[in-house]
Amino acid sequence: MPISSFISPTKLSFMISISQAQLVRGTKTLLDEASLTIYPGHKVGLVGANGTGKSSLMALILGQLHLDKGEFSLPAGWRIATVAQETPALEVSALEYVIDGDTEYRQLEAQLHQAQADDDGNAIARIHGQIDAIGGYAIKARAGSLLAGLGFSEVSQSNEVKSFSGGWRMRLNLAQALLCRSELLLLDEPTNHLDLDTMYWLEGWIKSYQGTLILISHDRDFIDGIVDEIVHVEHYKLNFYKGNYSAFERIRAERLAQQQVAFERQQKERAHMQTFVDRFRYKASKAKQAQSRLKALERMTELLPSHAQSPFYMEFREPEALPNPLIAMEQVSVGYGDTTILSKVHLNLVPGARIGLLGRNGAGKSTLIKLLSGQLQAKTGLYQPNPGVNIGYFAQHQIEFLRLDDTPLQHLVRLAPNAREQELRNFLGGFGFDGDMVLSPVRPFSGGEKARLVLALLVWQRPNLLLLDEPTNHLDLEMRHALTMALQTFEGAMVIVSHDRHLLRLSCSDYYLVDQGVVTSFDGDLDDYHQWLLEAAKAAQSTPANGDDAKPLQDKKQQKRIQAELRQKVSPLKKLQAKLETAQDKYATRLKELEAALADTSLYDAENKAQMTAVLNERTQLTQAMEESEMNWLELQEQIDEIELEFELE
Repeated sequence: MPISSFISPTKLSFMISISQAQLVRGTKTLLDEASLTIYPGHKVGLVGANGTGKSSLMALILGQLHLDKGEFSLPAGWRIATVAQETPALEVSALEYVIDGDTEYRQLEAQLHQAQADDDGNAIARIHGQIDAIGGYAIKARAGSLLAGLGFSEVSQSNEVKSFSGGWRMRLNLAQALLCRSELLLLDEPTNHLDLDTMYWLEGWIKSYQGTLILISHDRDFIDGIVDEIVHVEHYKLNFYKGNYSAFERIRAERLAQQQVAFERQQKERAHMQTFVDRFRYKASKAKQAQSRLKALERMTELLPSHAQSPFYMEFREPEALPNPLIAMEQVSVGYGDTTILSKVHLNLVPGARIGLLGRNGAGKSTLIKLLSGQLQAKTGLYQPNPGVNIGYFAQHQIEFLRLDDTPLQHLVRLAPNAREQELRNFLGGFGFDGDMVLSPVRPFSGGEKARLVLALLVWQRPNLLLLDEPTNHLDLEMRHALTMALQTFEGAMVIVSHDRHLLRLSCSDYYLVDQGVVTSFDGDLDDYHQWLLEAAKAAQSTPANGDDAKPLQDKKQQKRIQAELRQKVSPLKKLQAKLETAQDKYATRLKELEAALADTSLYDAENKAQMTAVLNERTQLTQAMEESEMNWLELQEQIDEIELEFELE
């Protein structure tokens, strides 16, 4: 039974109202004389620059903050579902943890156990009726379905919560929120820890949700596919736009285009776009994906003015050389240790190749990227990189290699010791590093700021082969737009793994599918890939478990041998993960204490300035340590997933 069916129609006759609101955090004003009305059943996208107050508005709705002035009202009796930001290292299974999110069901369950202990027949009958009324007898099936949609295998659903990384625990929290019966669903960056497959699933689930939705996301395709209204937080106001994110951009673009500074910036970007479109149209005008991409580029051109005031601007410098081919591969196999992940890979990368890698989680996309980057060596076959290849590789773990006590300028000076300082400052300014920030140590930077710096360093080195593994994680909409724009005029070859469909659609001319240990050309676009996923899932569900067509059961001894081999290979990796998880638990506990301290308004008094600074600095350091630890955990999990996949294929 879908969760949306539990929403009471009688509670959908009210609205959320904010009137003449003022909201101040510390010394910063977030809202001033702001008003907004959200009607029941509407799906609203909340957008705006970082720091404008989007998450604070969510906190206001949850009752965690209160207006300094004005009025706020929420329909009485509305149940609110939101994603918890912390997950204790619990010993309960993932499935039971998700069910714990339905507190009403758990209360009834406890009451039923007590009634049975008391042998109270009337109470037992009454409670059974209440459980049936809220769909309690299907709750395990619903929780399992949600977990499966979010990428948890049937086996992993039985694993203890503490065995999962921070990213996967956030998926558990998301499943909890989706399981809850609610009239209002608040989602703040729900796609941060998802891959492309689970993004498709989540989008479909939210579309069927019948309650009111308020969504914060940096993924424009995800927003476009779900919301029918946009609230833009800007200049302390809540500006309402009817339609999805693309409609919002068009309307806002019309306003900005009237401003001279916006017009000049727009024209410059149009010129860059038009140069690329002309060249691309001439070379590949008849290809299906080329035609689709040209239409998308034409659409992008119309949207440019809405980003005219963006603080970010990046442009790939012309490569020093474009050898052909950049990398040649024939019958290549690659993997970890004795385990082969991919076999018979045939792929030649030439200048102008724009490849998006598709495939389910753990299929081997990152393994192929690591092969191309030189982190892994080919086990068999011909793997021949051109001596003139200059690889620009972006992956989340590379953030770890930043020197935390150095400034952005110092990082760039190491790459360009003979360049003028003003030239380097101007370049870094395009990535949002200007003013004092260009001379500030990297350590307290956010994950998004560090990712921007890694991108800046990559761009400066004039690569002729780009390898981008989830480049948009931690990047906001404006920086994603700047990256997408820059990729349009990149002259070398690129291979991209990303859950950002907008980036893939506008940057890739060809797709390759990584599935069941092989890499093949995918004849279709992202919509076709979505259909492929649906058909693959349907085929998996319809595969008979018994009968003539069923796969014969393995000999028990053989099965035990394979399981022992698998344990031997993954055990060292899981031990390393356990150490990281222990550290993460300590970080999380201390961060919770610091957040509690920051919630005390007296901390912001002038006499407590030194204490507040110390608390903020410690929170920044712990957040950085947590991010690095989670990245290391994910790297280990990728290796585990790919090893397990290889054993499944045997």
